[in-house]
Amino acid sequence: MNILNHLSRVLFVAGFGMLVSGVSAQTTTTTKPYNIVNSAQIMGTGGIDYVTADSDARRLYVPRGNETLVFDLDTLKPAGSIASGHAHGVAIDSKSHHAFCSSSPVVMWDSQTLKTIKSIDVQGRPDGIFFEPQTERIYVFSHSAPNATVIDGKDGSIVGTIDLGGAPEQAQSDGRGHLYVDLEDQDQIAVVDVNTLKVTAQFALGGKGGGPAGLGLDAKNHILFALCREPATCVVLSADDGKILATLPIGKGTDGGGFNPATMEAFSS
Repeated sequence: MNILNHLSRVLFVAGFGMLVSGVSAQTTTTTKPYNIVNSAQIMGTGGIDYVTADSDARRLYVPRGNETLVFDLDTLKPAGSIASGHAHGVAIDSKSHHAFCSSSPVVMWDSQTLKTIKSIDVQGRPDGIFFEPQTERIYVFSHSAPNATVIDGKDGSIVGTIDLGGAPEQAQSDGRGHLYVDLEDQDQIAVVDVNTLKVTAQFALGGKGGGPAGLGLDAKNHILFALCREPATCVVLSADDGKILATLPIGKGTDGGGFNPATMEAFSS
């Protein structure tokens, strides 16, 4: 992942979105334009991958080099750092106030005090990371086996591993027992039962897009947005059965994405 590689500033900025109503999809512009509201020069050296906002604790996490930099989410002033090795991203369990980063080993810390709790040895090459709210578990994704290592967000113990059948990039949870993971090398989305840790379905993109590096989910309407690199396309699918509903053009080099239920917009970075 190289969403913000060699970035020297952290920007509060959003781009154009894609609006979905029911099962139809179309591009749209917003009534109010998006603007940069704040920026700050960050410290450290090296590339940056995932930038993660902890809305509850009002903190911003930026893994860079051998540490994860922490900023006040409102002022962007430095708030501390965690020695985390070459981490790619951060996931936070707001209930237990525990945070984790996708490094080898995975580092676990207290999201309120920023004090390290422990290191967790995992296999593979940690890349993406995701907090699943229903089970309060952390999913650490790797392009090599095991594709997913599942960690209990409360105590940091390893719950199990999952063979996803491909190289995962990003995940989304519907909060009802299903975790969706895009498989970049298989042009598929794997569906995982978060209770059994078993893959229950594989949704193929049907040649409409390849190399899905980002994933958004409209959980209310059961719609997935697979953000693909080749061609630069968003493939819109039903989260229930994987039926392809539409395709939409996006910018080149996508490496992440999401969905904002408040504005009904899906975003590709």
